[in-house]
Amino acid sequence: MPALAAKMAPELRRNEDVVKDMTPEEPHKTVPRSTRNKLGPKRLSYAPHEEETHDVKKRKVRKIHKHTHSNLLQIGDEDENTIVDQTGHYGQLSEYELKRLETIRENQAFLSSINLLEAKKEVKKLKRPSQRGLASRSSTVKELPPARKSLRLQNKEAEVVPAHTESKVTTEQSSAVTKLFGPQPMEPINMEESKLPLQILELSFEGLEEDRKVVLDLERYRSTLQKMRINEDQVAKVVMNRIYCAAFHPSCSSLFMAAGDTIGNVGLWGLNSTWGDDGVLLFKPHARCVSCMAFSRTCPVQLLSGSYDGSLRCMDVEKAIFDDVYDFDDGLKSFDFMSHDCSTLVVGNFYGSIAIVDRRAPGNSHQSLHSLNSMVLRCIHVHPVARQYLLVAENKTVKIYDNRYLKSKSKAVSELYGHSLSITSAYFSPSTGNRVLTSCSDDRIRIFDTSESAATPPLLTSIRHNMHTGRWLSKISAVWDPKQDDCFVAGSMLRPRRLQVFHESGREQHTFTDQDNFNTVLPVTVFHPTRNALLGGNASGRLHVFTD
Repeated sequence: MPALAAKMAPELRRNEDVVKDMTPEEPHKTVPRSTRNKLGPKRLSYAPHEEETHDVKKRKVRKIHKHTHSNLLQIGDEDENTIVDQTGHYGQLSEYELKRLETIRENQAFLSSINLLEAKKEVKKLKRPSQRGLASRSSTVKELPPARKSLRLQNKEAEVVPAHTESKVTTEQSSAVTKLFGPQPMEPINMEESKLPLQILELSFEGLEEDRKVVLDLERYRSTLQKMRINEDQVAKVVMNRIYCAAFHPSCSSLFMAAGDTIGNVGLWGLNSTWGDDGVLLFKPHARCVSCMAFSRTCPVQLLSGSYDGSLRCMDVEKAIFDDVYDFDDGLKSFDFMSHDCSTLVVGNFYGSIAIVDRRAPGNSHQSLHSLNSMVLRCIHVHPVARQYLLVAENKTVKIYDNRYLKSKSKAVSELYGHSLSITSAYFSPSTGNRVLTSCSDDRIRIFDTSESAATPPLLTSIRHNMHTGRWLSKISAVWDPKQDDCFVAGSMLRPRRLQVFHESGREQHTFTDQDNFNTVLPVTVFHPTRNALLGGNASGRLHVFTD
């Protein structure tokens, strides 16, 4: 044992020396540690010169963010100097940030060059549409039905419905006919009282006086058009949906108008009248779109209207009913008066069928029914002098027929060629019938010479006019001025919104514009038969009236 202890003594002394070397002389002091895992000092512990540099960088970043979040801020020399240090160099901005600031500067210069800020201010100044007439749908308060609860939440057992019963109910609902049959009472929808105002009956009889048309030369005609204006009181919502057709009452003392929309409503509006909603009365005599309407020239208390549901009705203000005149199965498109007393009508439907209807005969049947060669009919119009001639706008051709020789698959007397797409409308000139005015989807308004009977009447004028109204607007149709045999009006897609009056030679006579009261497309246009007045209807159910 003594020998083993003596042998291990040197090794024990070496271990004691190592421990002594690792033990600090002053144990109360902190033992130094490795700098690998050492945390960096906090920002507040920076040296004074480092704190000043850090504050300068924060101000620079704040300035840069201010430029980024404001598109209307212009970067000038003063702002540029705020991001430059004392040495004249950009601080810690990278190449990407410098390029970004330069792009912002270029964009601001471009926006200033096109006057975008001024245009934004002008848009804010635009007036809202006129609130006269019927109330908009959004403003009407509807009562919400109570919230539905499932049978499980009501602690009820589910009802077992046989399969054959469910299919029977679905079939009955799908075959339900919404079309109205027989005479319908003339009861305004927008009034609590079902009776008509007495003033409307008096106004309807004002058109019984003899019409006196004065034909003006072009210079005086242009002067008359320039005097016609529109104001806020001459704009009103007459129907609830898009206007498809409109008509002027022939009254000479007061302006009384009618309009039909795409859901079967017929609206009457007396300018400066007090009945209903600002002089507007609303009715629903049809189940589908009102495709055409016209006041009777000999009995102005009657307004005839046709609909896609196949019905032709006569609104008689004196009797306060919508009488049933004629009934197609479906798709009544157009009609016109064949006799001067408006007792005989020619009615056409989509599928090329023409019916001759005598209103004096009992019932609502036709005298004769004819089928044309074409399977499509867009418009039908009667010659103002030789009333045996019918002008029919088919798919891509306009044809003139003689109703004395109408038979099955009748042959046309004349054909007007040159249309490459579907035709919207075709009308004889109002006094002589020596011209035919057509509107076509190929962006052309054409005038043909029909003064002489010919198999193919020559084309006089072709005017380029944008007809692409789209899905939500009615088709633009050029219509004659009844007081001027050689001038017509058409809506326009151009901005600012306008109505354009042309001469048959193609020269524009006048443009109606008004940025305060006229900011929509008016595809439906009608001239007053005797007074200097023009109306236009838009897609929101409003009528705009220009008058002197």
